[in-house]
Amino acid sequence: MTIRLFHVSDLHFGRADGEALNWFERLVHAEKPTAVVCTGDLTMRARSAEYKAARVWLERLGVPVTIEPGNHDIPYHNPLMRLLSPYRRYRAVERALERPIDLPGVMLVPLKTTARFQWRTNWAYGRVSKDGLREALAQLKTRTPGTVAIVACHHPLIDGAHVHGEAKTDGGKAALDALAAAGADAVLSGHVHDPFDVAHPVGGRTVRLIGAGTLSERLRTSRPSFNELIVKDGVLEVKPRIFELA
Repeated sequence: MTIRLFHVSDLHFGRADGEALNWFERLVHAEKPTAVVCTGDLTMRARSAEYKAARVWLERLGVPVTIEPGNHDIPYHNPLMRLLSPYRRYRAVERALERPIDLPGVMLVPLKTTARFQWRTNWAYGRVSKDGLREALAQLKTRTPGTVAIVACHHPLIDGAHVHGEAKTDGGKAALDALAAAGADAVLSGHVHDPFDVAHPVGGRTVRLIGAGTLSERLRTSRPSFNELIVKDGVLEVKPRIFELA
């Protein structure tokens, strides 16, 4: 059986590119992927109206959707809410959208890389908590032989020449080592707004580091884009899909 996933990230409702969103929606309706995986930054400032717009659009896709939080999905202008209930609006959308997804031969493992607070000035950087990593590793332990295990998070776990920007993910390298040892085959992320696909050697294995671009106005070095992931017979193929104006 062939599994096709559309990996999208950094929608940034509030600063979304309407034409790019329409293009992606048309492709989903026409090609009907098995599921859509969104690796964070649904919103620009985690405002209620932005979350509402994101939810309406994601529901309109008409296929199973799984989402991860990004640093922009935590309240920015409300420090009290950020510290006491940073994921309340995000969780409401997650509960409304996510349903069990049957992906024969594929395991999707969530890994949260956002934090309400950090002991450094730039809280946009990533952070892998001990609890979050423990939960991901526990899921990977249930992986059956021949299953392609894909971890989904917002921030790239390591920085390098393949990333046009910095994630500076605290605990990211150690997390990647542990995930690789537990059998992860690929790590999906967003955050840097440019796509990449790198075969990274770690712990005697090779783990694919796959980043999606953005469908927002906040472009870096590339056009709006997403990744098409195809898994067949235990092999993962990645096809970047680039939006071009008519």
